[in-house]
Amino acid sequence: MIHFYHVTKRFDQYSTALHDVTFHIEKGEFVFLTGASGAGKSTLLKLILRQIQPSDGQVVVNGRNLKSMRRSQLPFFRREIGMVFQDFKLIERMTVFENLSFILTVLGIPPREHKKRAYGALRAVSLHHKLNAYPLQLSGGEQQRIAIARALINEPLVIVADEPTGNLDPDLTQEIVQIFAEANMRGSTVLIATHDRELIEQSGRRVITLDRGRITDERVAVPQRAPRVESIFGIGG
Repeated sequence: MIHFYHVTKRFDQYSTALHDVTFHIEKGEFVFLTGASGAGKSTLLKLILRQIQPSDGQVVVNGRNLKSMRRSQLPFFRREIGMVFQDFKLIERMTVFENLSFILTVLGIPPREHKKRAYGALRAVSLHHKLNAYPLQLSGGEQQRIAIARALINEPLVIVADEPTGNLDPDLTQEIVQIFAEANMRGSTVLIATHDRELIEQSGRRVITLDRGRITDERVAVPQRAPRVESIFGIGG
């Protein structure tokens, strides 16, 4: 589904964001991408969206080599990808429905289908009752869920999220991850970039770690069980 083959991205002779990166994410996987600020996570996501192109190597998404893709093919390619940003990117002067309808128009969906699709996407994030609200009338967690609904609205093959829980408290973080998990169970391949180590370690999901533009670790996180109460107080084995 997502394949990087020896990908390097240089912005100039002094700045190389990714160095010889190779990895594969198969259809239906749910993967976390982690690393410190400046590790190259955002650059990697932009390559998947074909917002930028690699200096060397190949990026293949859903069987399409992005380096050879013509500009005229980009809108059709991006319809298959749902993108979620940390800062939501909702249009404040539009209602929730209008925000979703705008995306559907961009995707080429007939207007007669907009309300049904918008309502269905909002039901998936439990905010169908906010159809006519404006973004500034919503909490941060609600705005993020609307942003996720926007990404889900076309039932994308791939969902890419850049720090989607970075501004949320732990309870809301779990709600957001559950929404992504449900989308994954419906068939979407999910890639989430995050700094949240606790979230990653409790996920039980595959984790790819970047450090200064290089992959330094690939593993499956193993959730840690809470210690037995009696052992804590020295009364158990």
